[in-house]
Amino acid sequence: MAKKLTLSAISDIPMIEPGDDVAAIIVTRLRSDGIIPNDGDVIVIAQKIVSKAEGRYVNLADIAPGPKALELAKATGKDPRHVEVVLSESTAVLRYRTNVLIVAHRLGFVMANAGIDESNIDHSRGDPLVLLLPSDPDGSCAKIKQTIDAEFKVSIGVIINDSFGRPWRNGVVGVALGCAGVPSIESLVGRPDLYGRRLQITEVAVADELAAAASLMMGQASEGMPVVHIRGFDRPAENKPARALVRPKELDMFR
Repeated sequence: MAKKLTLSAISDIPMIEPGDDVAAIIVTRLRSDGIIPNDGDVIVIAQKIVSKAEGRYVNLADIAPGPKALELAKATGKDPRHVEVVLSESTAVLRYRTNVLIVAHRLGFVMANAGIDESNIDHSRGDPLVLLLPSDPDGSCAKIKQTIDAEFKVSIGVIINDSFGRPWRNGVVGVALGCAGVPSIESLVGRPDLYGRRLQITEVAVADELAAAASLMMGQASEGMPVVHIRGFDRPAENKPARALVRPKELDMFR
């Protein structure tokens, strides 16, 4: 039989506020859409709504930029207060130029602006707000999984995804910031190829591939589809958190 993977964007997810129970909201919306999760299904959730629920807002009016932030702001053309927040979430500044600031996030991700931005945030109150990444994405996934598993008496996977740019390629793609109940990475070392030759170094970023697929349904602008249900994924390996996807600095040839 042909293999099939089905992705469904969950409808009518409300605007999330600090303190909202994202897992409970997803449970309600799954039922309303007539989707009852099976064992092995995966729920992919946009980082923004998890961060909002966890209250990861920073008001730039409360930020006093230091000398390093002022220097980088001048070089990049960015708001020095925003740069100060980026530095507070980073362990190192790796590259910068006009409109570009690439850092090593404290969670290990190499990314632009430490994942901090102002898009898809309600600025109607006039506050200059930015939104940080979840403080523990793998932990957030584990909690959401626990609630959904208990509600439907299943064992699902949960991924928090975000959009990353990439060296050598234009455009952004979805990647997994956190996951639970999913093999974030699978080693194919030792498996035979079509001609019986054993693979030597191949690893597959499984959670990133699922995150990227879900991003096609979520969109990047005003689509308002931050939760995607995936069915048909065959878990090929043991479950690992998303932090297993972060390449150690000593193995990174570009740092």
